[in-house]
Formats: sequence, structure tokens, C-alpha cells
Amino acid sequence: MAMDSAKLILGGKEFELPVTTGSEGEIGLGIKSLRAETGAITLDSGYANTGSCESAITFIDGEKGIMRYRGYSIEDLCEHAIFPEVCYLLVFGSLPSTEELETFVHDLTHHSLIHEDMKKFFEGYPPNAPPMSVLSTIAASLSAYYPVNDDPAISELNIIRLLAKLKTIAAFAYKKSIGQAYVYPRNDLSYAGDFLHMMFAVPSEDYELDPLIERTLDLLLILHADHEQNCSTATVRMVGSSDANLFSSISAGISALSGHLHGGANVAVIKMLNMIREDGGNIRKYMEMAKDKSSNFRLMGFGHRVYKNFDPRANVIKSANDRILSELGTEDPLLDIAKELERMALEDEYFVSRKLYPNVDFYSGLLYRAMGIPTNMFTVMFALGRLPGWIAQWIEMKNDPRKRIYRPRQIYTGSLSRPVVPLADR
Repeated sequence: MAMDSAKLILGGKEFELPVTTGSEGEIGLGIKSLRAETGAITLDSGYANTGSCESAITFIDGEKGIMRYRGYSIEDLCEHAIFPEVCYLLVFGSLPSTEELETFVHDLTHHSLIHEDMKKFFEGYPPNAPPMSVLSTIAASLSAYYPVNDDPAISELNIIRLLAKLKTIAAFAYKKSIGQAYVYPRNDLSYAGDFLHMMFAVPSEDYELDPLIERTLDLLLILHADHEQNCSTATVRMVGSSDANLFSSISAGISALSGHLHGGANVAVIKMLNMIREDGGNIRKYMEMAKDKSSNFRLMGFGHRVYKNFDPRANVIKSANDRILSELGTEDPLLDIAKELERMALEDEYFVSRKLYPNVDFYSGLLYRAMGIPTNMFTVMFALGRLPGWIAQWIEMKNDPRKRIYRPRQIYTGSLSRPVVPLADR
């Protein structure tokens, strides 16, 4: 049944709130008039039940385990598309034609070099600088090298520049951390292949690109390309709402993603599996600890704030996980622990009844390890994948005719009005 309004009673007075219905039937209550008439606001810690915008980019149904980019299921995109196609889809709104894709890939390839002066930035960091810190600050500094204004042609070029250069910045950050010479991008490689070459090639040696690892990385980038209004995406929109430029807004998103509760989740999975292994591999012990409310231990990589079913991204990885690891010939002691942990959790009523299924982070870290990517680069990989989604969300926010600077409200719980006592009398 169609709904165009809802009623709320506050202080004995009835208010009518407008209802917005999304294309998939989601319902939002407009409360602007409520505050205007009463001063009342909604209180929603963590914005878990608050819609900050209307968006046509990503649809998620957490109850049914559905995720779509611009209407296309994540499963179909992973099977039939490559990462640059998904970038084009998110940023421009449709899948590219053959000619459009060729032009787009050409542009991404030929804008991947960074300004030579920017190498001095890397030289200024200590060897143990976290790659995410380097990525964030150098992303912000791009606005010092490239003009930022409202010219559509300049804006589109900056989008290409950012998509092309961030993988170079990421690879340089890694090379800096291990003390190796930088490897420049190549025009004859794919997006994923070029990044892997810059990461692992050594100038004096031949590097043979493994097609399986190249495709696996492409798959992981697609899976992370967007995820609705998560912490880092909301950050990009919030910063951009002040009319901050694209580079600064993306830098803020990278910083938000660096937190261990967000982009660091797959790192936490690896740390947990290592802890279990070092404790003799007693999986049952840790499962019981996870059930114990007095214990601070949590099973990392299980459950999700949005999904109350299987994470569809986890389903994609799970279906490819064993095949990929088998073909790579990977022998990882953590893999056996992860498989047994997954099996036991999916058979345990405690986890099943609470819908604590493995999520994308449970599997992605294992695949990154198998590909030779070190743990301190996991979140950087997440950022590379999420970049087109951030850009798409930033564009959508900028083009919204109802755009306003983000300004959440609060319920004040501090002291009442009180006078300042002179210092000598305190």
C-alpha cells in the first residue's frame, strides 16, 4: 500500500511527517518540519537508522543478502566485468560500450604517472610509516599539482587522474616501506596487472605476472568498489558537502577507512587466526570465548552491521576461494584454521541463530596473503577498490540540487549555565 505520510504525537500534539519511498521500497520519514515546529530532533547513535541522502548508486538488502551497483548484482559484475568497467559504471552511471571502455582504459593507463616532485614526499617519510597515512596525505596533495574548479572538463580529468594515480601512490608507499626502488607504471598492462608489477617487480630482475593473481585482484577490487553509506563514504560526502575539492574529500575517506573497525577488519581476521594458531590451534576454545559475554574476545570476520544473511561479497569470494588457493599452490597454516572455524561456526546454533555468518573480510585477507600482499597493505587494497565508489558518491552529492553542508545535531548533556569564578578565588 502506498504511503505518503506518517503521524507522530509529541507533547499531545499530532504531526504529519512526509514519507519518501525508494525504488526498492525503502521508506524514509522526513523530520525537517518536526524540528522547525517543535525543536525536537531524532537521536540515533552512529546514524544506524538515519538516511543522510537519496542515492542511485548502490542498493543493499541486508535481510536477503543482496547488493547491486546501479542495478547490476555483484555476482554478475564479478563474473562478467573487469574493474575498469565497474569504475565506469559507478562514476558515469552505465556500463561502457566497447569504444567507451577502450577510451577509459587508455586514459587510466596514460595518467598513471605521478609528478616527479612528489617522490620527495615519499623520501620524507620514515621507513615504518603506515602506507595508509602516506596514501591519505599524498592523495590530498594532488590538489597542489592539478587545478580544481567547477569546469566539467577539469573535474572529469581529475577523476581520471585520481583513479589512475592512486595505485601508483599505493605501490610507491609499499616500496618505500621495504626500502626498494620505485617501479614506474607500464602502459601495456591491465589496471590490476600494472599495480602488481609496481608492487613486486625489481628494476634489475624480470617479473612474471601471474594471470590468476591478476584476475583475483581484479575480483577483490570489484567486490570493494562501493558499499552504500558506510563510515568512509559518509565521510567523503560530509567533507565534500563543504565544497572541499575531490582530492581532499577522498583523502578524508582514506583516513576514515584506516580505522581497524572499518578498513582494518580483514587485518583483524589475520591477527585472530594467528592468535589461535600460536595457542595450539584450539578453535573450540575461542568459539566458547566468543559466546561468553564476560570475555572481550570476538570472532573477527563474522556478522555484519548491514547483512543479516550471508554477505553476498563473501559468497563470491567463498565460491572462488578454494579454487584460487589450490591453483596458487598456497600452503598457509592459517587457511586450515579458517576453514575449520568457518565449518564449526556454521554448525553452531549460537552463531546461526544470531546470523553471524562469515563476511567478506573473513576471506579477503587470506586471498591477499596468498597473493603475497603484506598485512600492512590490506587496507590500502581496500582503498584502491573503494575509490570509484567514493568518487561516484562525491559526484552525486555535488550534483544534488538540495545539497546542504552536513551538520548533524546533538542532545546536550553537559552542565547548566554557571559563572566563571576568578582564578584567585577557585
